[in-house]
Amino acid sequence: MASTPNFIEQPPLEGSMRTWGTLALSAATFMNILDTSIANVSLPAIAGDLGVSPNQGTWVITSFAVANAISVPLTGWLSQRFGQVRVFVTSVLLFVLSSWMCGLAPNMTTLIGFRAFQGFVAGPMIPLSQSLLLASYPKALAGLAMAMWSMTVLIAPVVGPLLGGWITDNISWPWIFFINIPVGIIAAVAIWSIFRKRENVIHKLPIDTVGLIALVIWVGAMQIMLDKGKDLDWFHSSVIVALAVTAVVGFIFFLIWELTEKHPVVDLTLFKGRNFWAGTVATSVGYGLFFGNVVLLPLWLQQYMGYTATEAGMVLAPVGLLALILSPIVGKALGRFDARPFAIFSFLVFALVLWMRSLFNTQADFGTIMVPTIVQGIAMAFFFIPLVTITLSGLPQQRIPAASGLTNFVRITAGAFGTSITTTLWENRAAMHHAHLAEAVNNGNQTVRSTLTGMVSAGMSPEQALAQINRLADQQAFMLAANDVFYISAVIFLALIPLVYLTRHNKAGTSSAGAAAGAH
Repeated sequence: MASTPNFIEQPPLEGSMRTWGTLALSAATFMNILDTSIANVSLPAIAGDLGVSPNQGTWVITSFAVANAISVPLTGWLSQRFGQVRVFVTSVLLFVLSSWMCGLAPNMTTLIGFRAFQGFVAGPMIPLSQSLLLASYPKALAGLAMAMWSMTVLIAPVVGPLLGGWITDNISWPWIFFINIPVGIIAAVAIWSIFRKRENVIHKLPIDTVGLIALVIWVGAMQIMLDKGKDLDWFHSSVIVALAVTAVVGFIFFLIWELTEKHPVVDLTLFKGRNFWAGTVATSVGYGLFFGNVVLLPLWLQQYMGYTATEAGMVLAPVGLLALILSPIVGKALGRFDARPFAIFSFLVFALVLWMRSLFNTQADFGTIMVPTIVQGIAMAFFFIPLVTITLSGLPQQRIPAASGLTNFVRITAGAFGTSITTTLWENRAAMHHAHLAEAVNNGNQTVRSTLTGMVSAGMSPEQALAQINRLADQQAFMLAANDVFYISAVIFLALIPLVYLTRHNKAGTSSAGAAAGAH
């Protein structure tokens, strides 16, 4: 992560070659980003088919994200050691292979392993697609290249839930992975044929093996602890205690090693800069909140509101529409204005969206649930590009690749952690609300007595009537728990605003703007 590939200066691609090259790179990027959102609405179907709870199904999301985050720091070393075109094409082909294996997975353990492999091989794809695309265009058209790249990144989250929901309802969930196979093969063949003669100079560089192993150990232990905590009753379990100790000790060792290593896998000295650390924390916590709630919403809709996967996908899909329209405008405006008010505005809109969701009830209709999703597109447009521009501003050109890689690593890891924390908090709050509701359900309650009498009169047995009331209590408890999570998330977004004020205003340079586009 700390170094950037040395390129042979290549002339830009011309005419149809540039068009086909852009389309091939965009297809590969689209496939990658699609896989971060396409499985969200399919989690209940996957979990049910493989015999686990829907909350355990979230491991399908978190395993991909953690492995993806871990492999991002290797991109620079791999590019210099083997060549960026070879690494990119290999990543695409391995992504195709892993997608095929995910679709064939016979159980949840195997699927999680294949998803982790898929996330790991996907790591270099996004930064290298950006690098290859910029090298294909004249410098004067670099902004156009990044705008086109950003469009791909913004369309994928719109298409993902819709496509995932439709495939799950009308075919079967393995096809959300199988659809990658033709796209990936065509993209890999096209990219190799167009870019193979545009390879960078290869150097044999040392790799920080110890640092990488330490990174895998502490991030992996932390994620497994978060995923398994509820099932094992948290710190009452010796397994969870062991994972927590491993994560803490591994993290401390990782910090010490990386700060003293000559060629660190992660350049931690970047955190000395106020803009970098404050911007990275704000981006990562914000993204963790956003991603956790994006996973929670379809789980709640399908488990307790009777939505199909397709309908849940329709609720999530509009999130990219306003982002698609506003992002180019925001990108242009950043060249003239301070990025900080843009970022603060995004936090305010995110807080508004989550507050609106915290008012949902079990009678909320499709339109009511969709409105905050549409508004959230505004927040997304003002979130990514301004925050990464702030984070990278003031850094010398040669440190931009390392800084961009590190902030992306922290952001993706925060997304995985956010998913686990959100679903765990949701279940814990639901258990608490269910207990309170159950206290009110007793023979001394006139409403309960009349309801039970009505159900028995309608032909239910007393046991069936009680079971029906328990189901209603479950639905209400998980609704109230979702309200709690949405409200807490809104408050945390507001609490992040002072972090943005801590940063200094530096006029955004082209390097920062370019890297910002890649922060999606």
